[in-house]
Amino acid sequence: MRYTPPRWLPGGHAQTLYPLLIKPEAPAFRRERWETPDGDFIDLDWKNATETDGDNPLLLLFHGLEGSSDSHYARSLVRAAFAIGWSSVVVHFRGCSGEPNRLPRAYHSGDSEEIDWIVRRLRALHPHRRLHTVGISLGGNALLKWLGEQGQAATALVDTAAAVSAPIDLAACGHHLARGFNALYTQHFLYTLKPTSLAKLKCFPGLLDERSIRRARTLYDFDDAVTAPLHGFAGADDYWFRASSKPWLGGIAVPTLLLNARNDPFLPAHALPLPNQVSPQVCLDFTEQGGHVGFVTGYLPGHLDWMPQRLLRFFRDGS
Repeated sequence: MRYTPPRWLPGGHAQTLYPLLIKPEAPAFRRERWETPDGDFIDLDWKNATETDGDNPLLLLFHGLEGSSDSHYARSLVRAAFAIGWSSVVVHFRGCSGEPNRLPRAYHSGDSEEIDWIVRRLRALHPHRRLHTVGISLGGNALLKWLGEQGQAATALVDTAAAVSAPIDLAACGHHLARGFNALYTQHFLYTLKPTSLAKLKCFPGLLDERSIRRARTLYDFDDAVTAPLHGFAGADDYWFRASSKPWLGGIAVPTLLLNARNDPFLPAHALPLPNQVSPQVCLDFTEQGGHVGFVTGYLPGHLDWMPQRLLRFFRDGS
């Protein structure tokens, strides 16, 4: 299923940014709140799901940095799954559903413990359904790390998995996003990350260093000032090293699709894994074009159906 970008949309930046303008119509979700084991909460948005276990497959989506069920990739993937009779659930990481979470901690790229309890609870609630799991960008890295850590045990919990545009090498990604035009994406993320962190600081005085947050100009600065101390890392370098999924790819036992574009402005192509760095269960699909979670096709105004169809094909027949 070869990806061919439209000629009118050249380059990784255009293929990354343009999908923000052509988001499909939002599905009608049903929201559910789960209390977390540590006294916090997460919100899940369901589509075409019943209260009891059903026969149709269930698609589980973990979103990217500052994403949600409103992200263009979530809308397009959920709509594609609904069209073939599947149920879907978009899990919001803590603080991403439109309401601040209760605890000082937030979410991060290597939060495989959070992935674990979510997947286990979903499997317990729906023991007979086929469960297909997707992680986008940050969510993809966290999912891949969980799959590698769990190894064979994950096969009892999920049937197949896919990661799209996952920043599997966080150091390579973070430094790449600090250079040239790529810094635009960093500023886009910091536009919401910094106010959220400053608001959390008001709720928990002394939790973080306010001056360091305000001075943050790169993701390294932000992760050093906020993400690392909130989640038990010694600093940004420690966080990026320990949270990266690339070292875990060889331990994955669940059939997994790793979909990345070589012109992704978030992750340089040289950081993509080689075939000998992943397990035999991992299918590598590295398109030449596509940007970061872009994969636009067709004539103007373009379509976002290639990526959902690519994932659904893998989930159905493994290719």
